[in-house]
Amino acid sequence: MLRFPIGQAYLWRDSDDDLTLIDAGWAGAAPAIEAAIRGRGLRPEALRRIVLTHCHRDHVGAAGELAARYGAEVLAHPADAPVVRGEAPVPEPVLLDWEVPLYAHGLTVPEAPPTRVDREVVDGEELGFGDGARVVHGPGHTEGSIAVHLPRHGVLFTGDTVASVGRVGLGVFHVDRERARASMRLFAQLAPTTVCFGHGDPLTTDAAALREAAERDAT
Repeated sequence: MLRFPIGQAYLWRDSDDDLTLIDAGWAGAAPAIEAAIRGRGLRPEALRRIVLTHCHRDHVGAAGELAARYGAEVLAHPADAPVVRGEAPVPEPVLLDWEVPLYAHGLTVPEAPPTRVDREVVDGEELGFGDGARVVHGPGHTEGSIAVHLPRHGVLFTGDTVASVGRVGLGVFHVDRERARASMRLFAQLAPTTVCFGHGDPLTTDAAALREAAERDAT
């Protein structure tokens, strides 16, 4: 897990010659990501792909710089790909009153530059790493939000649909809160044993908390 001032990304290693980055932090995070990779005794040149869970600036920011430097393939869902490329505006969330100041704080992260998307991936598509990692389309946070599920390892990367800030529950800043709830229920049905969020600590010992959160936030 790679932490940034706002949000986080994850590095998955299949071998020393095949690294995958799930999300890419904010614009300016590339040196920290490179240092983290080297700090694990790995080579940034082994970065093969960058999977973007959605189009927000704190997840896309460094993807273009890293992809250009190391030849990594950038993957995103077709509904968010035009935003990532800079061809469409970032969708505005429908904010609850208490989310307004948090959202303003999030906008202090630099805007993500237009970033190429080499491969548009859809629900159920295999991603080429993690012994069969697959896309789980989970709209609501954005239209093209996805989770990345590694069923053979019991790992799920949820993006920002779910968070664990304070406690596990529905994330914030959704374009459609009800659809985000439905996506959280879908993720819980996958019964992962390790759950990695875009914000907050991963679940590594009590993954049942995702199911409990889905039941609690069902209405």
